[in-house]
Amino acid sequence: MARNPFRMRWRLYMTAALLFSGTTIAQTYPNRPVRLVLGYPPGGGIDVSARILAPRLSDFFGQQFVVDNRPGASGNIGADIVARATPDGYTLLMMTLSHAVGAGLYKNLPFHPADSFAGVSLTGATTLVLLGHPGSPAKTLKELIALAKVKPGQLSFGSSGVGGSPHLAGELLKLQAGIDIVHAPYKGTGLALSDLIGGHIPLLMSALPGAAPHIRSGRARALGVSTARRAKSMPDVPTISEGGVPGYDVNHWFGALAPAKTDRKILDQLHAALVKIMRANEVVVALDKAGTDVATQSPREFDTYLRSEIARWSKVIREAGITTQ
Repeated sequence: MARNPFRMRWRLYMTAALLFSGTTIAQTYPNRPVRLVLGYPPGGGIDVSARILAPRLSDFFGQQFVVDNRPGASGNIGADIVARATPDGYTLLMMTLSHAVGAGLYKNLPFHPADSFAGVSLTGATTLVLLGHPGSPAKTLKELIALAKVKPGQLSFGSSGVGGSPHLAGELLKLQAGIDIVHAPYKGTGLALSDLIGGHIPLLMSALPGAAPHIRSGRARALGVSTARRAKSMPDVPTISEGGVPGYDVNHWFGALAPAKTDRKILDQLHAALVKIMRANEVVVALDKAGTDVATQSPREFDTYLRSEIARWSKVIREAGITTQ
């Protein structure tokens, strides 16, 4: 069968046009403002981190990087916005470990937590912290555990929402400490912090960056950090493992994702910018003050890490029998 020379030329033309188009887009990116979508309200750890990075990204690229808070459904509303966005690099998701946790908790998400996205980079790692109201009779984690055991089901702990990493970290604490405390979900860390400070809830599991100013001011008491090692920014606060729950270890990380099928060159550009920005001393100091350690991964490394975290927390959720409320 004879080949159609016109069809062959057309295929070559279309292939070249697509390659040229992708290269041109990457070379001119960005030429308009970029949205950094957060699935949480202002005041939480990821919000603090994003607002440190956004103006530096704006300076680096010469275009505005705008933080856009879209709270609700434990970050899933913001994630869905980005999953549905055009994959051109102008709508990015600033997310946390909660994104990976939700994969095993929610069965009917409108997006796939890994397949619907392309990794940009890990952007930091921090610890969660268990907070108590300063007026609480439990001054330490050991005292809290003892109090919870004599008052099963009478104490509560707040979190940024059902299915978020603070929620799961609290549930893991309950399992490992053998205590019964009730989960009180909020629509974001800021609201929960306000209720803790106001004495409306006795306990709160929160990312350290958003909680740090309140700990330093004395408006909240830090009972323990979630990681195996103490936080560099607050070395006097013991770990939860040290405080009476041996082996407890939850690392709370932040990252940036783009919609799936975003041009690889754009992902690499964004990653390179983040690496350079996060190596700057002023950024290291600002993140450290906020309780966040600098951490980066290449887009491919972050894709792999995200999938491994989804697998880890899905297993924990199944074993603990945790379901959405």
